[in-house]
Amino acid sequence: MVSKRLSREAGHRRKFLVSVDETPECGRAVAYASRRVRNTGGALVLLFVIDPSDFQQFLGVGNIMRAEALERAQAALNKYATQLREQYGIEPELIVREGQTTEEIHSLIEEDQDIAILVLAAGSGKEGPGPLVQSIAGRGASFSIPVTVIPSDLSDEDIDAVA
Repeated sequence: MVSKRLSREAGHRRKFLVSVDETPECGRAVAYASRRVRNTGGALVLLFVIDPSDFQQFLGVGNIMRAEALERAQAALNKYATQLREQYGIEPELIVREGQTTEEIHSLIEEDQDIAILVLAAGSGKEGPGPLVQSIAGRGASFSIPVTVIPSDLSDEDIDAVA
């Protein structure tokens, strides 16, 4: 059971949550969400989840790998934040978490009652739309808020038309 959404109450704004990673299609999800934010007066949350299993090595090596992963996460978020400020005047909320992506998304949705829509990008590779989108489609993961999946080949003009 998800906590009550507050995004429609006085003093709150509907937030669009985008799960950011280093894939090319991620930009399509950010583009769509930013236009929805601009068109609806909402807010934007960009979440980057670091997988801790990537640095379960010896302590010293693991710490270096964790620091590098954090730097990559912050660089990815800052790239999008700079773009959003310059193009749309949007100041996104930037969050980095460590854990399993689905669990961290669930936790953030539960913690922030203004988050009303999750925006994901589908990959276009032969390996499928990506693990998060596949898990939702296969019912491995379900979320308590609406999920919008953006095709990776949607142009800016197409996004403008539907956002």
